[in-house]
Amino acid sequence: MPKFSAMSLAELTRPGGYDCACGKRHAVDLPWLRIGRGALEALPEALEAVNARRPFVVCDDNTYRAAGARVEEVLSKAGVPFQTYIVPCRHDRIAPSEWELGSMMMHFDPACDFILGVGSGVVNDLCKVFAHAAGRKSGIVGTAPSMDGFASNSASMEVNNVKLTLYNASPAFILLDTEILAQAPERMLWAGLGDMAAKYCSICEWRIANIVIGEYYCEEVADMMRVSLKKIMAAAPRLMSRDPDAVQPIAEGLVTAGLAMAYAQVSRPASGLEHYFSHVWEMQALERGVPYDLHGIQVGVGTMLTLQALAWLKQVKPDRARAEKHMRDFDEGAWAENIRRIFGKTADEILRAEKKYRKNDPAAHQKRLDVILSRWDEILRAIDEELPAPEALRAILAPTGMPLAPADIGISAQDVADAFVGSRDIRDKYLCSSLLWDLGLMDEFAQRLKDAQA
Repeated sequence: MPKFSAMSLAELTRPGGYDCACGKRHAVDLPWLRIGRGALEALPEALEAVNARRPFVVCDDNTYRAAGARVEEVLSKAGVPFQTYIVPCRHDRIAPSEWELGSMMMHFDPACDFILGVGSGVVNDLCKVFAHAAGRKSGIVGTAPSMDGFASNSASMEVNNVKLTLYNASPAFILLDTEILAQAPERMLWAGLGDMAAKYCSICEWRIANIVIGEYYCEEVADMMRVSLKKIMAAAPRLMSRDPDAVQPIAEGLVTAGLAMAYAQVSRPASGLEHYFSHVWEMQALERGVPYDLHGIQVGVGTMLTLQALAWLKQVKPDRARAEKHMRDFDEGAWAENIRRIFGKTADEILRAEKKYRKNDPAAHQKRLDVILSRWDEILRAIDEELPAPEALRAILAPTGMPLAPADIGISAQDVADAFVGSRDIRDKYLCSSLLWDLGLMDEFAQRLKDAQA
């Protein structure tokens, strides 16, 4: 039986993967990976390893300055032909949306046989989606340790202003030069920490979803994420020193998180309610036409909120009568009106999704409630085993200077409550907020979170 948590990245990316007791064969198609000082010089080797002859190099203005120009130098020195496209920033930074994808398509040279992203989260996601549509493979030269999607087979995209996860393919190679990563803007470093701190919550909620709705769960993949998380939290105090050796375990952890998602074939090992706070805030910002913060920074704030909600949940004694009254009193019209208030123009997408997923169906609610009440001790055990106390995590993260409260990033108390309520509805994923809705406690907890921001 493989022990993924004890494996190196080289072992985890072994061709063919591993059979697991969970019933899946875990594998990721990542032929080449390099993390370390001076790794950028190995770019021609990476391209040769994946049989790429003429890359389409994709950057934005910021990532071109951070590494794009150096990528061009390395390719030119090695005699590798390429085309560079710098995606225009319509606002303060590019977005993972249809506009950017269309812009890339309009400037793409079909003679290019490979899509080479130079950047971090958004550039990586755009390149994966574009490569899939264009029938090419993609690779990434990272410029910041700011997110965990480098190795995943999915991309977080804005589709009709709704945040969706699109599944496509993992990159053919990942190149992370820690000397480049260490020079990333302060907020990008914070974003990486925020995205990794989220794993406490995501693993916990994955276990809860397995208990309540029987969702697929793999303990080996979960443990792989836990061990990586411990290494990252140990390195966190040194991150802001910009020491490449301190950045190394952060970068390795971020890649491991992506491998965990690819192994599980879902985003569960790395994404839970804390990510949905960020998704809803981004959707609200798009609706209002205002900027939003980096995803990982918002996720870090969402992690602290999720930890607080789960700490309160431990004090709850489930009440069948209250939960069943909540379901009897449920008003579909009032629910839809509230969704329209929270999401504006994007509400129609969410309302259509409910017709497919039927999360509000009374019979489905009754079935979930019966399981919750009969297995409450197991739910509490998952919370106790997976989560640090909010103050313990705060003690690790606060010395870095990163934002940890909604007010730190301009999020109002009302938007905290609305994101918590709306989190359950934007996708078909069983979250802490879903559990509280099933117990008839969502409104109470939304108010508690709102009041806590005062």
